[in-house]
Amino acid sequence: MINLTHMTMAEAIKGLKNKDFTSVEITRAHIEAMEAAKHLNAYITETPELALKQAQESDKRRAGGNAGELEGIPLGIKDLFCTRNVQTTAGSHILEGFTPKYESTVTQKLWDAGAVMLGKLNLDEFAMGSANTTSYYGNVINPWRRDGEPNTDLVPGGSSGGSASATAAHLCMAATGTDTGGSIRQPASFCGITGIKPTYGRCSRWGIVAFSSSLDQAGAFARNVEDAAILLKSMCGHDPKDSTSAKKDVPDFAAALADQDIKGLKVGIPKEYRMDGMPEEIEKLWDQGVEWMKDAGAEIVDVSLPHTKYALPTYYIIAPAECSSNLARYDGVRYGLRVEGEDLNDTYSNTRAAGFGDEVKRRIMIGTYALSSGYYDAYYIKAQKVRHLISEDFMKAYEKCDVLLTPTAPSAAFAIGENEDDPIKMYLNDIFTVPASLAGLPGMSVPAGLDANGLPLGLQILGRPWDEETVLRVSQSIEKAANFTAKPALLQEKQAA
Repeated sequence: MINLTHMTMAEAIKGLKNKDFTSVEITRAHIEAMEAAKHLNAYITETPELALKQAQESDKRRAGGNAGELEGIPLGIKDLFCTRNVQTTAGSHILEGFTPKYESTVTQKLWDAGAVMLGKLNLDEFAMGSANTTSYYGNVINPWRRDGEPNTDLVPGGSSGGSASATAAHLCMAATGTDTGGSIRQPASFCGITGIKPTYGRCSRWGIVAFSSSLDQAGAFARNVEDAAILLKSMCGHDPKDSTSAKKDVPDFAAALADQDIKGLKVGIPKEYRMDGMPEEIEKLWDQGVEWMKDAGAEIVDVSLPHTKYALPTYYIIAPAECSSNLARYDGVRYGLRVEGEDLNDTYSNTRAAGFGDEVKRRIMIGTYALSSGYYDAYYIKAQKVRHLISEDFMKAYEKCDVLLTPTAPSAAFAIGENEDDPIKMYLNDIFTVPASLAGLPGMSVPAGLDANGLPLGLQILGRPWDEETVLRVSQSIEKAANFTAKPALLQEKQAA
């Protein structure tokens, strides 16, 4: 009998159409998988009763001939998306118990398409982190293990670590995520799955708890490129409630994959991404990706992104500055945690001190400093000017090529606690993903190989604004050439049992 948690989303949609199984059966199988893998701590809030109710309603709609594009598919939702009558925490103590009376635009689109919600997925607090170790609700565990080290827990990447871990461990068929500086692409690489961040403005930000408003963008995690394309289509579209939402038609991303020919496409290789000290296995994988592109008939073009070296410092001025502004609303008055003090100012101080974790406090302080009188022009305004130069670098590169090919991350997943004593080293995890976020470009990570310890490594494809279709086509070409079939230790153990 087919294992209902091991199918791709496309296979599940086909099986549901053919009445091989029901949404209730698929949903129940994933709920059982979630129960058996609680040690991964991928979910903050599980909603099995709601999921089964939605699945029953989905089966009725399908029987009545009213199936949506995601009809009956059980998904995990990053706990940054507000969900009506279901706790939304952003991974923070300060929002513990917050139950929105409204639905984010992205999740509403998913429910309108017939999807089922299994629960809310863990994340770094307020999406600030690269390892999913800053959540108030505990660390998320990567389902992968280093060869010979079965008892060493690895990080899943961040901030969307719960989404990546759950998708890789088959605790949901696919998941939503958000990407501010690499928070979809880096965890996708660490967990051996696909993850796509669309162009800034492609998905509405309304109802997503804000970290950095000019950078945050919703996106999709899935087991392969096709599934990511299917999920992304249902998430996108203009939203009048979001002033940064673009009035752009949403292409049929999955249909774009029917044309698998990338012959004649120009693939750019940015020289600045070949950095001193890059691990040899990352370099080799990148070179292998170049060969795969050549074999598929693409033309390789050397390009330059000269301001790349300024991307991380620019990001870590702009993002904390916007975080400082956005998180000012958490004051113990309107919603969430409240810690009483002697007066109102004391209540503000007590609430924020108790409610925010160390990383969030660090970024609020950095951002507040950058926005303060006397430093605003020197730091924030200058960073915005450099951001413009970084964006111009990409536009000039795309005059010579159609997409860029780079590594996704400078390493494979590392052990929990390995890099946590050095915030700068943690920030460097996003060195290959941050530049495209500053420019608002679409980007995708595809699993392409294993490191010496048997852990997944990803390659990143970056495209022109609004050209997710080409990003997906090239990603599928890499997926086909890499033929990545390795499974995390957790799934291997299940199959052996």
